Amino acid sequence: MDNRPIGVFDSGVGGLTAVRRLHEILPHEDIIYFGDTGRVPYGTRSAETILKYTRQDVRFLRKFDIKAIVVACNTVSATALDIVANETDVPMIGVVWPACAAARAATKTGRIGVIGTPATVRSGVYDRMLKAADPNLAVFMQPCPLLVPLVENGRVHCGDIVAETVVREYLAPIKAQNVDTLILACTHYPLLSEVVAAEMGENVTLIDSGAAAAESVRGMLVPAEERQGKTRYFVSDDPQGFNQLAPGFLNGSLDFPAEQVDIDAY
Repeated sequence: MDNRPIGVFDSGVGGLTAVRRLHEILPHEDIIYFGDTGRVPYGTRSAETILKYTRQDVRFLRKFDIKAIVVACNTVSATALDIVANETDVPMIGVVWPACAAARAATKTGRIGVIGTPATVRSGVYDRMLKAADPNLAVFMQPCPLLVPLVENGRVHCGDIVAETVVREYLAPIKAQNVDTLILACTHYPLLSEVVAAEMGENVTLIDSGAAAAESVRGMLVPAEERQGKTRYFVSDDPQGFNQLAPGFLNGSLDFPAEQVDIDAY
């Protein structure tokens, strides 16, 4: 048995979609979550800044003697994971490869759409990984810079004219390509699944990248003993705002209220 916690981080609250899945499939595990709410979103930052932030996030999590890190951020997974993973002896699991594997399993036509932050799309990592696995796949990428702010402000439901208008505009180029699978390449986006699914139609399968990453963790860890795991939450700004938003992402209440940390100290 290994009762050390699993570390999870994201640029804000979006990574809680990965935590939600970890709670479902690994209920005995303790989790330390860090949301960099003071510097969200990462997706509009330069590669150098994203790398700096990632190193700070990892140094903070390592304070807790973690046994693995889930990088619940597509932007970091696309632009900084390979570098930082080589700098630490703690296993790090990103969201890109698990999401690609899930999309390949789901598609019947080989036409896959990917929506993500500008940094994730600019990196081209999803296109590279999907086509490395199967050169016959047709991959269509679309940056969606306004979706993270929508989610962070709770504008996520059908009937919200702002959410519906923004999602419709972003998805139009992807929808025109007749994809049958759409990767939500940002862990914030599953909160918009209702709006996205309504726009794409029932014949398109949505892939939750955070949930896919959580699934991949299960097979690589020495499990904790059978007990009820607990999750602690840390943020770089506005813990009250985080505490209000988090239950919607987790589909449940927090074990403990979020604590604020000075991430620039790491």
